[in-house]
Amino acid sequence: MDTTYRAPADIRIGHVHLKVADIDRAVAFYRDILGFDLLVNMGSAAFLSAGGYHHHVGLNTWESRGGQPPAPGTTGLYHFALNYPTRRDLAIALKHLIDAGWPIDGASDHTTHEAIYLRDPDGNGIELACDRAAAVWRPLYEAAARDPSHFRALNKPLDFDGLMREAGGSVA
Repeated sequence: MDTTYRAPADIRIGHVHLKVADIDRAVAFYRDILGFDLLVNMGSAAFLSAGGYHHHVGLNTWESRGGQPPAPGTTGLYHFALNYPTRRDLAIALKHLIDAGWPIDGASDHTTHEAIYLRDPDGNGIELACDRAAAVWRPLYEAAARDPSHFRALNKPLDFDGLMREAGGSVA
């Protein structure tokens, strides 16, 4: 097997397609809580997008109508990330989650990016994130590669207050 192949540097993940138990409940979450536009709801499948993309999120009940989330300790999706273009966009999304009363599982400043973790109504993990420029984090990662004990220092608590100031609000 040829192990020299490398994926192109500009590769990206185009969309995620999730099995859900209830289309209308899932659509309501991705539309009303995360702010995606509903492109089409076919009853057993729906497609949502932001900014005119063909779809960022596909949902279906083809094999899962009325189903339960996977049990802990089983394989499957851990989470997928939605990368916001600016820290302010991430802050506005966080404020909307808080205002909607949607629970947050956790948050972290990973140095490479800031992240907020939550679950959709079917238990699928979602990371809302905003990447930092490589110039900010690459020297720290290079130092940690020389001394792996430094990796722990790259993960810090998320600065909720600073993030909320970006959105023009505060953490209650």
